[in-house]
Amino acid sequence: MSQRTDEGLTDAGLTANADTHRHFNFINKTLRQLPPKARGHIVAAIGEFVGTLTFLFFAFAGTQVANISSNTNTGTTIVTTVAQKNPAQLLYISLSFGFSLAVNAWVFFRISGGLFNPAVTFGMWLIGSITLFRGVLLLFVQILGALAAAGLVSVLFSGGLNVSTELSTTTTIAQGFFIEMILTAQLVFTIFMLAAEKHAGTFIAPVGIGLALFICELTAMSFALKALHFKYLTPGLRYWVAPLTGAGLAAALYKLIKSLEYESANPDPETARPTTARTHQSNGHTAIESTVRSEEAAKVD
Repeated sequence: MSQRTDEGLTDAGLTANADTHRHFNFINKTLRQLPPKARGHIVAAIGEFVGTLTFLFFAFAGTQVANISSNTNTGTTIVTTVAQKNPAQLLYISLSFGFSLAVNAWVFFRISGGLFNPAVTFGMWLIGSITLFRGVLLLFVQILGALAAAGLVSVLFSGGLNVSTELSTTTTIAQGFFIEMILTAQLVFTIFMLAAEKHAGTFIAPVGIGLALFICELTAMSFALKALHFKYLTPGLRYWVAPLTGAGLAAALYKLIKSLEYESANPDPETARPTTARTHQSNGHTAIESTVRSEEAAKVD
């Protein structure tokens, strides 16, 4: 009787595995029949959603750990104001965001570009690195990823969601606007120069980008500004207008120095072995091919 039961369970398991494999093959075949551009958009959307989710999940979790002893939240509500942070908390939270961005940008940049931020997406569209349709698509999944990350942290960690979303009592709305604008411009311009602008060190761009977010967070945390990593949708002035304005300033500066051929202003060893980077569409998403030319041309007598 026991042997028959075991055989029945084995047969059921094999049948379930076969069904799963058949369904997976059907989905895979269906996706492969899509036009390359459409398939690329799907891949980018999935990568950006998962990347934004993981980036913000670990960043929020780090914030949760740092703030867990700073208020008396019982887990029934979301706290938007916390006690004055000490330097250790500032460093802990800033490092959580910086390292989380560096790791996840490094993982997902070959899938979706690893933007994870509407302001960055807007800036990349302004300089022509992504199309309008791709930008709108990524913006939508970034919002979903951010909401999912905040929800997961709120549910999984005790004490509710410990965040600060309001300006400090000593910071005016105008000051908050310009602080947010300047910090976002710093972050976006860093991404332009290290990732969008192809060079020999592009492969380690996520390190510099993560450090840029780290220094921005150090400043923003002192004034309870959190839009750099896109946590909440309101108030719109601080969390939409200021970051998008900062991205626009970064794009304007980037366009200016490109038009003036900044490469010739400060020659470096890379000019001896120039790297030619070209962008093309592969399966609908951006791929980078770099061709390094020899330092010396062949001499013909």
